[in-house]
Amino acid sequence: MNNPSTDRDHWVSWDQYHALIERLALTVHESGWHFDKILCLARGGVRVGDVLSRIYDVPLGILATSSYREAAGTQRGELDIAQFITITRGTLDGRVLLVDDMVDTGLTFGRVRDHLLSQFPAITELKTAVLWWKGHSQSTPDYFVEKLPTNPWIHQPFEDYDSIRPHQLEAWVRKGVRN
Repeated sequence: MNNPSTDRDHWVSWDQYHALIERLALTVHESGWHFDKILCLARGGVRVGDVLSRIYDVPLGILATSSYREAAGTQRGELDIAQFITITRGTLDGRVLLVDDMVDTGLTFGRVRDHLLSQFPAITELKTAVLWWKGHSQSTPDYFVEKLPTNPWIHQPFEDYDSIRPHQLEAWVRKGVRN
């Protein structure tokens, strides 16, 4: 991505995205806190959670949530939280690291935290980790890499897939279109 970041738009390349995940892993490690499981929020936290799960060699759980659905994922709607969690080993218990790509308004983190603590009483401790923490957030993550006080729209490298459809993919790949 060759676009410069501004107060309104924060552009992230694949290399930058992966470096942010690695920095988040180090931030958690340097804190000295040990956790038993990672729970990531789908969709934005899946890539982050997958990498952290591999680095820490702990089970990965996935909880689907959705609020940004309209206008190619750029407009917030009602928050939906899936009824079930998928986890690679065991159940959701013990010390859990809840991971997402960002905390925007903080409403999702707050509602998910309440949901988890009421539905999974075997969770003994729950901490949160994100790549980006926006300044207007009502929630404060336990771990983050970048605080963005101006609340820009974060242009993540996988956003291109939000507007491409299968019938367009062949021409897109043939042209080598990558921003």
